[in-house]
Amino acid sequence: MGLFGRKKRKQAAREQLFAISTARITLQSELNLKPTGSVGVCFKPLSAGEFVRAENELQELLDAVAQESGSKVERKSDDLGFEWLIVRDQDFEDLVATVHLVSSELQARGFGPQLLAAVFPFEGSGFDEKRVYWIYGFKRGTFWPFVPTGEGQERDNPEELELKAKLEKELPIEPDLTRWLALHDAPI
Repeated sequence: MGLFGRKKRKQAAREQLFAISTARITLQSELNLKPTGSVGVCFKPLSAGEFVRAENELQELLDAVAQESGSKVERKSDDLGFEWLIVRDQDFEDLVATVHLVSSELQARGFGPQLLAAVFPFEGSGFDEKRVYWIYGFKRGTFWPFVPTGEGQERDNPEELELKAKLEKELPIEPDLTRWLALHDAPI
């Protein structure tokens, strides 16, 4: 507990993020799922006071990351008011490294508690929407699958559980299924 009885916001756990690099091999070879070449990093919007300072720092950060990594990084907002950094790179290792760099820089600049998730889309046959998402929750340093059915806000729970079973030896999977949030309208 922090001052005045408020909970202290938890910092982001970033290091487990690299596990997706090795899991990609299983995703491609055994499940015929290929990375799309993009990842979305979602974070909470900033308060009005933080916004002015952060706006300049965030643009500075995006320019520096793009220059250092060679990845393309753009910023978007979704309909719920969350902010997204969309990272594009055809080299999956570079993509993961850039997402790590972005999250590290955000944390170093004091925005770690704002970090929510990194969303890794994969494409392949055998899924209703032809897309499967692996979502990395920064707060707990765990992954979970998200498989939309294409029917409104529905998700394919049996398929998600099957993906969990196939990758739980390679990825730190979120054990609490109630934390497996769906991101239907992620702008990636």
